[in-house]
Amino acid sequence: MICSVKEEVKKVVVGHEELIDSMIIALFTGGHILVEGVPGVAKTTAVNTLAKSLGFDFKRVQFTPDLLPGDILGNEILDLRKNEFKIKHGPVFTHLLLADEINRAGPKVQSALLEAMAERQVTIGEESFALPEPFMVLATANPVEQEGTYELPEASLDRFMMKVRVGYNAFEEELTIMERAADGRFGEVRRVLEPAAFAEQKEKLKSIHLDEEIKRYILSIVTATRDPESCGLDHLKDFVDFGASPRGSIDLYKASRAHAWLSGRDYVTPSDVAAMAYPVLRHRIVLNYSAVTVSLTADDVIRKILEAIPAP
Repeated sequence: MICSVKEEVKKVVVGHEELIDSMIIALFTGGHILVEGVPGVAKTTAVNTLAKSLGFDFKRVQFTPDLLPGDILGNEILDLRKNEFKIKHGPVFTHLLLADEINRAGPKVQSALLEAMAERQVTIGEESFALPEPFMVLATANPVEQEGTYELPEASLDRFMMKVRVGYNAFEEELTIMERAADGRFGEVRRVLEPAAFAEQKEKLKSIHLDEEIKRYILSIVTATRDPESCGLDHLKDFVDFGASPRGSIDLYKASRAHAWLSGRDYVTPSDVAAMAYPVLRHRIVLNYSAVTVSLTADDVIRKILEAIPAP
């Protein structure tokens, strides 16, 4: 059943398998995604198509420097006819929210959205309102132009389950996109999952088996991001300031289980953990300036850790 959701998305989105898989995994595990990529690579189209295939509401907010928290969460407004205040909900009251170029907005707006992501509720005036279930934020960051942006601090980045990098399509993929877009030949997206079935699939996900050795493997990888010496990578200790938090362990556990489920298996293998280690941990590893001087990236650190720790 879940494969049919992926097939519907692929009717419109050509390529970008990692993005599609990550969106599905995050949605079914209650996570949020940060997407880094150049403009025009179908980030908006992907999340909108996923919403259509599941029958969920979708809203998009373009983040700008003049945006206010109330523009996202909602406001208390005065009804002049009744001479009383009433609540007007903001775009955050949806199932799937695209926060486009989140690093363009100021820290207050970013904090307001991150609080809604963590608490799954919004307080307007003196009232608190629960957000719809499910609720997923897909935030984008443009790596090309950094002038006038407010980069998310490390503590805020940790709120995102995964960070996915989206590049340009391969030559043949872009040829397909060009032909379909010019002729309007993208497939019609059908709703393939009812709300009750969605909840059932979420519960089914929890039954995916993780062996005790796999659990220890996950924790060993996360521990190595904080203390590279624990897996014999002594030379990395001078480049890593901070590793992944306990939230990283939890998210890698959940993502590995969902990756196995998406692959049609009822058990997790080391390959599931390795595949999810990059999107789950890359934004949680803080490198210092020494790493920049030798062109060492977070993905390089993860790769070295996976090579150093024996798979069970």
